[in-house]
Amino acid sequence: MNDWQAELEELFKQSTNFVKSVALKIEVPRVRSRAIVEPVIAPPVAKVTSSEREEIAKRVASFRAHQQRAIREREEYAASVLVRLKATLSQQS
Repeated sequence: MNDWQAELEELFKQSTNFVKSVALKIEVPRVRSRAIVEPVIAPPVAKVTSSEREEIAKRVASFRAHQQRAIREREEYAASVLVRLKATLSQQS
């Protein structure tokens, strides 16, 4: 039993001697100086002219009309499905 302990002690001594014999130099990397970055200046806000406002208003009105048309078509479709469903149920009863 002492044989493996002696081998372990010998291995430990050899390892520590090896670590001490190896000279390790740690080089600290040099930090490069950074160039000064100019701050980004936001572009000036363009003035909205009345013609652009009119165009935006037309687009919004067109979009609202489209939405109303889609809502109306959806409601008409749902109503037609309900009518067909009621007709089918009344025929089966």
